[in-house]
Amino acid sequence: MISAPPPQRLIARSPFGVSFWVEMLLGKYRYGQPSNRLLQDLADQGLPVSPGTLAGGLQRLTGLFEPVLEALYCKQMSETLFNNDETRREVFVDLEGKVGTRWSPWLTRSASVVFYCIDPSRSAAVPGAHFAGLQGERAIIVCDRYSAYKKLARLAENIVLAFCWAHVRRDVLEAGRALPALEPWALDFKARIGMLYHLNQQRLAHRDPDRPLAQQCAAFEHAQAALQAALADLHAEAERLLAQDDTDATLPKVARARCQQVLTSLLNHWSGLTVFVAHPEVPMDNNRAEETIRTPVIGRKNYYGSGSLWSAQLAATLFSILQTLALWGINPRAWLTAYLNACAEAGGQAPSALAEFLPWSMDAARRAELCRPAAPPTGIDSS
Repeated sequence: MISAPPPQRLIARSPFGVSFWVEMLLGKYRYGQPSNRLLQDLADQGLPVSPGTLAGGLQRLTGLFEPVLEALYCKQMSETLFNNDETRREVFVDLEGKVGTRWSPWLTRSASVVFYCIDPSRSAAVPGAHFAGLQGERAIIVCDRYSAYKKLARLAENIVLAFCWAHVRRDVLEAGRALPALEPWALDFKARIGMLYHLNQQRLAHRDPDRPLAQQCAAFEHAQAALQAALADLHAEAERLLAQDDTDATLPKVARARCQQVLTSLLNHWSGLTVFVAHPEVPMDNNRAEETIRTPVIGRKNYYGSGSLWSAQLAATLFSILQTLALWGINPRAWLTAYLNACAEAGGQAPSALAEFLPWSMDAARRAELCRPAAPPTGIDSS
């Protein structure tokens, strides 16, 4: 009797093949579903799986993705513009010197890579360690006003911070909502900030990214001059309001104090808020990072966090890989299936040749193949 060889197993002696682990990884780290919900869905389909089996399998898969994560880091460190943000995630482990279970996933997004680092600390040492591998002479980080980034910029002369105008707008609107006396001022400053966005969009519409700032067209220069004039007017108005004598102020004392707080922050961060003027490639806000970090936030709300260090690291790794694939328009299901099949063929080890799995290294035909949607399961009406 002659029979076909059995399919290669990703995990030796495991009853589950590649497709099972693809579903588990996507369900948890792309769609934010808790493990118990995934297992309940399997049980409803007549495939009961114990939580220990799922956890043990995921732990064994962790090492398979480490070479890909290292490649992502090396690629990102060759770039020069980054969007950074951080959030919280519970990691239920006991560490010496660590009080509580609150950890921080730190996000760094560049043009080609999304990279997460999860750490028990919220200090400047975390982004400092990440950007220690920078290959260029200078990097620009778009971020909020968190003190860790400011300390990083003080310690690293090759890092420039570009602060977020969306945060300034939020400060203004929150002040106007909290104190009715500030509402006219808040609406005026909101309109001024909106005009900055409009003028910047006009400027970018005429920008040639292949030419330096001094060699742009006349339409770009006109929009650039209008933008600089609007910024100068906003800066002058902030200084005027701050210099206004208390005895001449028309605002109540509490409202004036809140207004001064917002304007003082604006002027203190002015150099970072205007980086985008000389560097048109820099966005005015940090919305790229804010949008990217939603997936970990949804996961945190659905399943709270991680119960072990390896689980937290696997989450950061899969968030990095899956969101990087999304940047390149690659279907994560197709990529995971191809990559885990290659791991299975390598005897449950990461493949030695990673180029065909890295978006910037694969050829056009390979990228087109992985960008196509996966075929629907048999029996599913896709019309």
